[in-house]
Amino acid sequence: MNKRTKSRHGGFTLIEVLIVIGIIAVLAATVLVAINPSRQFAQANNTQRASNINAILNAVGQYTLDNKGTLPSNVDAGAEEITDALCDNLIPKYLSALPTDPKSTKKGAPIKDCNDVAPGAVGYEVLADTNNRVVVSAPDAEKIDNVTPIIEVTR
Repeated sequence: MNKRTKSRHGGFTLIEVLIVIGIIAVLAATVLVAINPSRQFAQANNTQRASNINAILNAVGQYTLDNKGTLPSNVDAGAEEITDALCDNLIPKYLSALPTDPKSTKKGAPIKDCNDVAPGAVGYEVLADTNNRVVVSAPDAEKIDNVTPIIEVTR
């Protein structure tokens, strides 16, 4: 064997290395597009919102049952964010802590002290419609595929 043959089997050429790096880059880009982390986070946050509004609505329903059909204070015909008065009616008897929106000023941390309820802290709205049904909604739902879902529950 001559020197040329020995050196040829000793390593990879620059072209081979560049081709492998290119293939890896294309595969990595494809995986990132398929996973789409921002979409996954938006879906997770919206699922959390749906769970939270169900918990709030269940607590309001329990309060109403215990008080002979009387709705908690500040639940009226106008949609408004949950206030400290409503919080006082629900915490700690019907909810151990008031759930908050993942994008609220509390960033998803539950509120155990109703004195912490300030504008923007909860991120959910409660109202009673004309038939005295309670509607709890999450107005700050995140867009998924350019569509903003309506997250609300009526009972």
